[in-house]
Amino acid sequence: MKTAFAALVCLCALCPVAHAGDFVAISGPLTREFDVQPGRSYDGTIDVANPSKAAQEIKVYQTDYLFYADGTRSYGEPGSIQRSNARWLTLSPLQAVIPAGESVTIRFAVQVPSDQTLRGSYWSVIMVEPVPPSAPESSRNDSPMPALGIRQVVRYAVQVITTVADTGSRQIRFSQVRLVSDNGRRQLVVDLENTGERLLRTSLWADLYDPKGSFVGKFDGGKHGLYPGTSARFTADLAGLAIATYKALIVADCGGDDVFGANVSLVLTE
Repeated sequence: MKTAFAALVCLCALCPVAHAGDFVAISGPLTREFDVQPGRSYDGTIDVANPSKAAQEIKVYQTDYLFYADGTRSYGEPGSIQRSNARWLTLSPLQAVIPAGESVTIRFAVQVPSDQTLRGSYWSVIMVEPVPPSAPESSRNDSPMPALGIRQVVRYAVQVITTVADTGSRQIRFSQVRLVSDNGRRQLVVDLENTGERLLRTSLWADLYDPKGSFVGKFDGGKHGLYPGTSARFTADLAGLAIATYKALIVADCGGDDVFGANVSLVLTE
């Protein structure tokens, strides 16, 4: 399973007001993954296009990235988490003006340390963000005083993942399993945490059996990529099930032989 991470949208206060045409587009996947050996290097490119009718400026920078089942996401300083590869990366250019209808190529290189104790997956994020002409950091800003206002900033987050060969443990923890009702629809909600050392692309489902032991059905809970130390929430729709107590085998399939399971009882009530 390939995991594509969508563009990030945030609202920044006390920033210059953006124009409607301040946008760029990235071609290709938003996840770049490399299998490497300690001491080796690799490189890649990110193509950024300007489809508008006016020149657009961009800035390029790095962050770390963590996420959790409760919806919390953290974009910390590069190199601040234990499994960050941000300090292994070099980027060029860090800022560029893209003429109308043209594109620019961002090049990145990763030098993996010659450390034989490296195991599993390491990652960080390359952010690509438009810079309005009125922004203080813009090379096109000739205004002596920046204007204050609120602008919407659309950032593209390209995740760069380094996995050291076939090293690192693969472990999943079922941190929470519960039934919820969402507008009258019953749902099985499962929070999974990656307690291992490798990125795990995880699919979850639940096989349900009625009180007589007869198979009721397979209920899909979705797919998520889980970095070590992160967690995600999987939700399976149980609409249409009769009121009863069911036995459920919850399966987290991380590919290959890496399959984890949990047996639970689900009591459906009015």
